This record gives sequence, C-alpha cells and structure tokens, in this order.
Amino acid sequence: MISSINWNGICYGNECGSRGTCRSFGRTWRCARAVVRVKASSLGSDDKGHGSSIGEEGVLVATNGGPASTVVGGFGDVLEEDRIAEDDLVRPWAVSVASGYSLLRDPHHNKGLAFSGKERDAHYLRGLLPPTVVSQDLQVKKIMHNLRQYQVPLQRYMAMMDLQESNERLFYKLLIDNVEELLPVVYTPTVGEACQKYGSIFRRPQGLFISLKEKGRILEVLKNWPQRNIQVIVVTDGERILGLGDLGCQGMGIPVGKLSLYTALGGVHPSACLPVTIDVGTNNEELLNDEFYIGLRQRRATGQEYDELLHEFMTAVKQNYGEKVLIQFEDFANHNAFQLLEKYGSTHLVFNDDIQGTASVVLAGLIAALKFVGGTLADHRFLFLGAGEAGTGIAELIAREMSKQTKVSVEEAREHIWLVDSKGLIVSSRKESLPHFKSPWAHDFKPVTELVDAVKAIKPTVLIGTSGVGKTFTKDVVEAMAALNEKPIIFSLSNPTSQSECTAEEAYTWSEGRAIFASGSPFDPVKLNGMSFIPGQANNAYIFPGLGLGLLISGAIRVHDDMLLAAAEALAEEVTQRNFDKGLIYPPFKNIRKISAHIAADVAAKAYELGLATRLPQPRDLVKHAESCMYSPGYRSYR
Repeated sequence: MISSINWNGICYGNECGSRGTCRSFGRTWRCARAVVRVKASSLGSDDKGHGSSIGEEGVLVATNGGPASTVVGGFGDVLEEDRIAEDDLVRPWAVSVASGYSLLRDPHHNKGLAFSGKERDAHYLRGLLPPTVVSQDLQVKKIMHNLRQYQVPLQRYMAMMDLQESNERLFYKLLIDNVEELLPVVYTPTVGEACQKYGSIFRRPQGLFISLKEKGRILEVLKNWPQRNIQVIVVTDGERILGLGDLGCQGMGIPVGKLSLYTALGGVHPSACLPVTIDVGTNNEELLNDEFYIGLRQRRATGQEYDELLHEFMTAVKQNYGEKVLIQFEDFANHNAFQLLEKYGSTHLVFNDDIQGTASVVLAGLIAALKFVGGTLADHRFLFLGAGEAGTGIAELIAREMSKQTKVSVEEAREHIWLVDSKGLIVSSRKESLPHFKSPWAHDFKPVTELVDAVKAIKPTVLIGTSGVGKTFTKDVVEAMAALNEKPIIFSLSNPTSQSECTAEEAYTWSEGRAIFASGSPFDPVKLNGMSFIPGQANNAYIFPGLGLGLLISGAIRVHDDMLLAAAEALAEEVTQRNFDKGLIYPPFKNIRKISAHIAADVAAKAYELGLATRLPQPRDLVKHAESCMYSPGYRSYR
C-alpha cells in the first residue's frame, strides 16, 4: 500500500474507498487518487528512521502501510514540539505524488521548465514541456526581463499575480531576489490601483470572502479553505483602503499583498497564510453602480449586525485554528479599528498594522535619525497632521518609548506630542467633542486652525503626516520647519503616492537640502545643488514580517506594546552611519530577510521575558532559530 496525506486531509494512494475513506488510516479524507510512485529517499526520512517524511510544504508521506506522522502548526517540520510521531517503524521506500498535466497546474509544486529529465519521466511530463531544462535562476532572469518591458505598473502587478498562481516558489524567489524593485509592484503604491480595479482584473480567488450571507456559517466557510495549518490571517473589511477610501470587497488586494510579504520578507510559509475580506457592503456609490463590482451591492452594515459578524469570525478563527493564530487587521475605518483592537487584544493574538505597525516603523526611523542628529526623544517636540489610527498609534508608541527612556509617566511624555486634525490643533477646549482615542492629546493651548500656524506656535522639531490628504505640507509649512530647525525631520507617510503630504523633491528643495525625510510610498533619489539625496521609506514591511515571525517562533499568545518597542529598536539598530550619509534613516531593503530575523529574535525574546511564549524551552540563539524557520523558495527535487 502506498499513501500520503497532506495538510488538507487529501489522501493520495490506492487504498481509498468509494466515499473517500482511507482504509490505511481509518479516517475520511477527500480523495485525489494520484498514481505515480516515487522513491521516498528523494525526500528523506526522519531522524528516527520512520518511513515518513515531511517536506517544506508540510506534505506528510507514509509508506508500506505504516502509521504516518502528523503535523500541526505553521512551521511543520521546523518546530519539533508541533510534531506528533507514531512509534511504529516502517521503511521509507515509496510514496505517491501528483503527476502529469495536473502537476503543471499545481502552483505549490510546479517548476515549469526546471523539471529535470528524470522528473519528467517519473511524473509523466514528457511532451507536456519543451525539451529544454532551465534553472530557477534563469527563470528569474527571464521573468525580470519580461516585467521590465511593461510600462504600466498594474501590468507588472497582474503578471506577478499570474506567476504566484502558477508557480509559487518562482514567485517568491523572484520577489526575494529583487525585493527593492518589486516591492512597489506587489504592494504600495501599485496595490492601491489594483484594489480600485479589482473587479475588472479578478481572475481566481486568492483568499476567503466572508460576507453577510455567510452569517451563522463562518466556521463552515473557514473549513472550505484548503490549507489547515494557518498561522497568520490578514483581514480587512475594505472601508479605508490606503488613502483611497471605501473599496468594499475589492480591498482583497491588501491582505493578499501583505501575506506575500510575510512570506518573502519574513519567511512565513505561504501555506500558513490566509487572506480574508469581510464583506458588509460598501458606501462607495461608484462601486455599487459598477457592473464589474464583485461584492455585496448594498450599503455598509453597521452597529449590532456588523459587530455580530466580526465576533462570529473571531470566534470561528480561534475555534478552527487555535489560540496562536495571528490575526492582523488591515484598513478598517478608525471607529472599528480601535474598537476591534481593544475588544480582542486580551482574548486573541491580534495586531493592527495601521495603528501598531506604522507606529513601530516610524519610531524606528526617529530613533535612527536621532542617533545622528543628536538628543533623545524627550529633547524633541512632535507635531502630527492627522489624528486617526495611524497618527494616534504613532504618537502613543513614541510616548511609551519616551517613558521607557526617561522613566517619566506616559502621560507626561504625551506633553511633547501635538496633533492636528481636520478642525485644527487638538486642544483642551475641544475635549468634549473629541472621540476617545484623540482625548489624550488635547493639551492646554489656544485654538489653531491652520497647519503653518501650528508649526510656528508649537515649534516642533519633527513633523509627521498621516492625514491621507496630499499636498498638505506646503512650501510655507516646510519653510517654517526649516526656519526653526537646522535639520528638520519631516515624515510624509500617507499612501499611495498621490496622497503623500509632500514629495521628496519638495521637502529637500524647500528646506534647502537640510530635511531628514521619509515617506510612506517610495520616491526616487533627488539631486539638488550638486548633491544626491535618497529619501527613506517608512514602509511597514520593515516591521510586520519580522514581528509576525517572532510571534510564531515563540508561540506567543498575545501582542504586547513592549514587543512593538523591541521591533522598532531592532530595526533602528540596523541603520549605519554609511546609510545616514546617503540620507537614509532605514536600512536597504535588499537585506530585509536578515533584518526580519533580527526583529523576530528580539520580539521572541520579549515574548519569553513577558511570559507570553508557549514554545519551550527558549532557543539559545534566537536569531539563528528565526533564520532556520524561514521558508526558502528554492525548488525541491521530486525524483
């Protein structure tokens, strides 16, 4: 008898009953009836000599009728404590795998022209491929050549999505090897346009769509997803996609993009990632009238109906995937973002990238900048344009880091930080009309309505934009900052590029080249007065992949603010004088996987210190442990 069981409960073999019952294991599985037999030695056996092996996809193979090992958890073969092995010994000499045309249509195992001659014979691929055999590196070179021919960024995005859905390992190899060039393609700013046009470009489902129609059945819907070893879920309700507003169901591009970065930059296995869009309707009239819109054609559900759907989702996720699954909230509107984080922060492993991830990456940039500018956080004054989830999240984390450094209370630290919203400077006289998340930032001061007047009155050393409104850092504002500071620190963080508060060229030109600048979306280097300035990008991708990896390798059950501080400090440590001399306050993205490993190690160490880790004992070298857990997209041999 030859059988194998993968993560999804699919039995491959010749012992299946007519109803998909595997007689070898006495359990009911969905039958795939693959027919090709291959030597198990090409995949290897475990260190105890059992007749089973676990590949990087988490595929479990059993031979000779012996019992099989089973694996739970996102890292499968990496985390020994998640392995449950039977004691009976069997000999690993044959397994069954997918074959022929179906293998070429399986994105998890397809290698295209990289299948060797022996593999083509073993898997019935002769004639289905041209005779040439090429390496993965040559495949990467060819695709990069093709991508560079496209003049429209959305065309590159669609080509990358097609590759992900046809050859997963090649997609991640391509992204890892060319991360600086391709990051803006698979995520901001191009993903914003992709979400706006998602209904028109939609081809195949890349995640789970959970709508109001599934209310009462969400657990059943989760079980429809083919993978069972989910460790990271990125979920959005599409109400506030980047700076583009309510895109409803078409916000799916955000979870898909975020999770591709979890894998490429943080090494989380793609089979452990699940993108989810919660569809409660949209208030976007243009989409409601668009014949190609793919979501519910109704206005957004709110109040009890919305809360009940989200609560059912959160409950079902924990029931189906366990206590340690990381749920990352993305692009929820302010009123829901804060409420969800507060409601589920004490019961689930949850993280809001807009509030916490943005805060951590901005704090890292500030810590790095101050290493070279001088002074501590407490020596500076901060002024924000924008008091939503990103602005208040950044402000709070700055205050907590300041409190940690100076031993003053968080309340005292907040006195260094001022926020401006659409109605002007947040001051005490407005306190009764402020939502709860803005109230801590209402200081005793006269009302000020214009940003330039607030700059002149508060005299900040740091100006941070999270407004989602473009062109708000005007020439007058930047010149006022430059008049007050020898080296004004200006962060223009709103995405996409069209919504940025100012461009890199404007910041450098209006400050006469003295600004220390970072943005949310990428900008090209700027030449001014014979000098070249390389703008930094305060991209959340620096933080959330490493943070997520650290949570997973430690088995953390909750996210603590100290973990965010640890992630920010770890990122800031990666910035060198050589980087700063080029105008950079963030390290180059080409080293992002090593950076993510260091962030993961510090986050995991903090989880152990706080007593929130469950993977025991703690590894001696957390950096090496993190690196060893990272997914590698190199091709496997299927001979």
